[in-house]
Amino acid sequence: MIDEIVGWRAGLDDLLARFAHRFGRAEPRRQALSYRVGLLSPLASMNGRTLAEAAGDTTLDRMQRLLDRSAWDPDAVRDDLFAYVSEHLGDDDGLAA
Repeated sequence: MIDEIVGWRAGLDDLLARFAHRFGRAEPRRQALSYRVGLLSPLASMNGRTLAEAAGDTTLDRMQRLLDRSAWDPDAVRDDLFAYVSEHLGDDDGLAA
């Protein structure tokens, strides 16, 4: 279990490195990673409150600030994420095995 957690953490660090340059400050960079982790989690409902709670936030403030007021390009981050997923999960033929 510990090895699996360590592996996931290393993968998340690699993912963060892919899009970290899209954010000018460390706070929104970390919150964006928490947002991504929340989107990948098995939450019954995905909304600002549940994503904030999954990130360990006690209020919605940080998640709302990231999504509403932080300066970043969501399309560019999406493209970075797509490239990461393609490299790690993609198949040369475009088909999953």
